[in-house]
Amino acid sequence: GWLKTFDDYFRDQTQHILNNMVIKLQEDNRRKFMWSEISYFSKWWDGIDSQRKDAVKRLIKDGQFEIVTGGWVMPDEASSHYFALIDQLIEGHQWLEKNLGVKPKSGWAVDPFGHSPTMAYLLKRTGFSNMLIQRVHYSVKKHFAMQKTLEFFWRQNWDLGSSTDILCHMMPFYSYDIPHTCGPDPKICCQFDFKRLPGGRVSCPWRVPPEAIHAGNVQHRAWMILDQYRKKSKLFRTKVLLAPLGDDFRYAESSEWDQQYQNYQKLFDYMNSHPEWHVKAQFGTLSDYFEALRKESNLGEKHSNFFPVLSGDFFTYADRDHHYWSGYFTSRPFYKRLDRVLESYLRAAEILYSLALVQSSRSEKMSVFPSVENYKLLTEARRNLGLFQHHDAITGTSKDWVVVDYGTRLFHSIMNLKKVIVDSAHILVLKDKGAYNYDTSTPFLKMDDVQSSQDSLPRKTVIKLTSQPRYLLVYNPMEQERFSVISVNVNTPRVQLLSPLGKPVTVQISAVWDGATTVSHEAYQISFVVHLPPLGLGVYQLLEVQSSEAVLADYNIYMRNSRQEKPDTLFKIKEMQNSVDNIILENSYMKLWFSGMSGLLEKINTKEDGKNHQMKVEFAWYGTTSNRDKSGAYLFLPDGDAKPYIFTDPPIIRVAYGRIFSEIVCFFHHVTHTMRLYNVQGLEGQSLEVSNIVDIRGEYNRELAMRISSDINSQNRFYTDLNGYQIQPRLTMSKLPLQANIYPMTTMAYIQDVGVRLTLHSAQSLGVASLKNGQLEVIMDRRLMQDDNRGLGQGVQDNKITANIFRLLLEKR
Repeated sequence: GWLKTFDDYFRDQTQHILNNMVIKLQEDNRRKFMWSEISYFSKWWDGIDSQRKDAVKRLIKDGQFEIVTGGWVMPDEASSHYFALIDQLIEGHQWLEKNLGVKPKSGWAVDPFGHSPTMAYLLKRTGFSNMLIQRVHYSVKKHFAMQKTLEFFWRQNWDLGSSTDILCHMMPFYSYDIPHTCGPDPKICCQFDFKRLPGGRVSCPWRVPPEAIHAGNVQHRAWMILDQYRKKSKLFRTKVLLAPLGDDFRYAESSEWDQQYQNYQKLFDYMNSHPEWHVKAQFGTLSDYFEALRKESNLGEKHSNFFPVLSGDFFTYADRDHHYWSGYFTSRPFYKRLDRVLESYLRAAEILYSLALVQSSRSEKMSVFPSVENYKLLTEARRNLGLFQHHDAITGTSKDWVVVDYGTRLFHSIMNLKKVIVDSAHILVLKDKGAYNYDTSTPFLKMDDVQSSQDSLPRKTVIKLTSQPRYLLVYNPMEQERFSVISVNVNTPRVQLLSPLGKPVTVQISAVWDGATTVSHEAYQISFVVHLPPLGLGVYQLLEVQSSEAVLADYNIYMRNSRQEKPDTLFKIKEMQNSVDNIILENSYMKLWFSGMSGLLEKINTKEDGKNHQMKVEFAWYGTTSNRDKSGAYLFLPDGDAKPYIFTDPPIIRVAYGRIFSEIVCFFHHVTHTMRLYNVQGLEGQSLEVSNIVDIRGEYNRELAMRISSDINSQNRFYTDLNGYQIQPRLTMSKLPLQANIYPMTTMAYIQDVGVRLTLHSAQSLGVASLKNGQLEVIMDRRLMQDDNRGLGQGVQDNKITANIFRLLLEKR
């Protein structure tokens, strides 16, 4: 889905393309066609009769029809996590295996906005030998064309041998449409896109229309396009040439198949009947091309060095001028976060379901476990997650109502996976398996949070306690033992918590707040450290008791004019004036200084070595240019450096001091910023949890960034991850525009010097940069009032209240 939803495209275009394909390929066995996304193909397949299914299988067997890549979608390669990339690849490949018995062998990625080596690695591990990419920075294309390195072996950064090499073809020109695929001159190539014949709905912007091929013009026309082919082939090392013939929304009408295939066949027949032209032209699939290429370059022999070897990535993409596509690294951040929430639920549900399935097969009583129904929900969730990896979905570059469609799919799957988790955990925790009873109307367990709609943040369930224990199940979906802090909301502060072994557990009780300064007495938050083995389930007991051992958090609230309200009946809350004095939080690993005026972090002392590190957190606004070209869903075109986030009144600052964690919350107009320090052993205590609840719904052409400035001597170097799978070093280049120095961060970015490393771990994909020595900054949300002329036809104005969650880790190298 991009300008229409997935289902609307299927109804209006996709089904017709595939229906026509079956008819038109059978008319002439020299015709070829390729298809990549299985989401559409499977939907079509489910609705056709067995005759057409047999015809498709025949066309595949005869090499007329080829499936390329064969993932559920053609995914974005910047914002997607490798877990979801593999998910959508498996979903497509398993479907193909089951329904067609085919395994794709070539990758086709013409539309993702920049390319990641993670994708090359996954394709190689899938058994692919070849891949093709298209959207690469125009200067890189030009350089590669001049060096004749457009075809290369793409090798992973860490590979000291050649085991990860995959042959990659980079298309040389601006676009994958017909004007930019036959050769260097779009004015001429457009005349060979026969859907644009006079009288049709599309025409050539270069004002010279195509002519239908007939005996009177075939010689001249064949010569014209052959001249383009020859010029294009000069950019490559062999005499085998690929000229793709397609575009968005093509081949839906029967007449277009005739226009393209018949006219091209006349051109090919003419060329092939003139040996003095030294050309052989024919229709082919992607694998036909790569087979010919390998044969021509003698690749069958020992790894010849005919093609160069390259490592690294192809971000950040620019298609012309200073139009860098770094805006989409952040666009629609609410859904970039929702994507990762679904991923974590899916992983947990898959593991629990697998374990429950084994259990349920062991006794007759448990055969009522809804395994088939839950398997369907798991499959649907994988497909909805897969669909969202599409390069117009997770990127945030589709129309508003299409975003809602994607969001609704993600949301439904999260709810369905909660059901799978509840059903599976139910079986696994029962001591007496004979007592198992499955009842859909009253599930045995409930989840501890509820999301009310596809575009709202989840709210904690309030657990009602009595003197009879309530059971709290905690699951660790990781393959490592964990000590983690868990927080749940209960309806009383008089609480006792027993561990899975029945021993009392230390609990911190924190207030649940209505707004910045009002304590709600409807609910109380209890926090405690859980210890779980890998893949472990722990059953804790919660009860109401007369005298609780729980430790209350104490509060200091800093505000302009404190309103001496009557003291709270339970919590110790001190109201204070904002002041120049620092606010201090500490645990056994570090001591933190925050500004008494803004509440933002200023300095960290690491206790192990007693060193102080400057660590200033601030917020900043980017605007957009005053030129005609402005930022939009894809492009980031700022009006210079970011301006500091200015507030006339200091924010309300709420500081909590507790046994399990302490935190500082700053209430700014556009962001509620929290820094939490846990008093636990291990990584969770060594890093800071950072949460920004962002709301820029009233803004006009502005983007909000969080910037961390340290005294680390990073020397213009920083590091970002690619798809949560690998790290790519970056160099901030002053000669390039600011927007060129922004890169995608899927799970982390860091800066370092000889002594320390500062890592920002991220729970969602966003754009990140290090524009000055010792700085890291992340763009958190963007609101843009205009289209940026890349086909979307709208700005980005559907902003939500969005939670951006991070961990900040400072460690010795």
